[in-house]
Amino acid sequence: MTLTNIHRGRKHSPPRLLIYGTEGIGKSTTAAAAPTPIFVPTEDGLDQIDCASFPLAKNLTDVESALRTLIQEEHSFETVVIDSADWLERLVWDVLCEQYGVTSIEKVDGGYARGYTHALTHWRRLLADLNTLRTQRGMCVILLAHAKVEKFEDPEHAAYDRYSPRLHKHVTALLTEWSDAVLFATRKIITKTEDGGFGRDRTIAAGLGKDGGERILRTVGSPACVAKNRFSLPAELPLSWPALMQALTQAPPPAAGPHLRLAGAEQNTNPSKEN
Repeated sequence: MTLTNIHRGRKHSPPRLLIYGTEGIGKSTTAAAAPTPIFVPTEDGLDQIDCASFPLAKNLTDVESALRTLIQEEHSFETVVIDSADWLERLVWDVLCEQYGVTSIEKVDGGYARGYTHALTHWRRLLADLNTLRTQRGMCVILLAHAKVEKFEDPEHAAYDRYSPRLHKHVTALLTEWSDAVLFATRKIITKTEDGGFGRDRTIAAGLGKDGGERILRTVGSPACVAKNRFSLPAELPLSWPALMQALTQAPPPAAGPHLRLAGAEQNTNPSKEN
């Protein structure tokens, strides 16, 4: 190591995105609008989407093989999509259960949550391959995940419910730290309270806009959801790849952290469809 190895200025690298949300919100369709994507499917659900994909991964080896293929072979794909991270987590658990001869991740290595800790070793290896695709092959990386509602024990306030990726908390922490942006896909809704009879009120939720509510991406964490970004994005964006790319290319440079190259921002101008 010498002083000639020092890098100055911002690095121009493709983004690493974790997009999570409820079923049918449009996560896969949004990712399919990214520049020349290739899907690594761990769940069955791409039949109605026009995209390139590997065969459905039935085990962790299938996923690792797909990533190694993208690393080693010549191709023209610009984006790799893992669909989805929470189903991939089950494949990681299957490996550990087989290794330790147990039927549940809770029983791995004698229990006491050791299985979840061992799982991080597999996740770090997968992230290393994804980083290689990003740095050596110039590919954008997108991880898709479903959402869950969890109770968050806030040390400064009373506990409250919030949306988070449907992953174990250790994996959520790892992926959140690794990703350049964690984006929550949801719908705009309004609530109103009306008389429910017998001296009780009831709260009714309704979507804002057509088709059950305008679909949006939340880019900043709040008591309602886990989210973050390193791009100084607006707190809320329409759920579509063109809208996200436009926001990324127009966002002011962050005070700290990398300024990422956003390949294909001019492509795929059709808004995402529901999936």
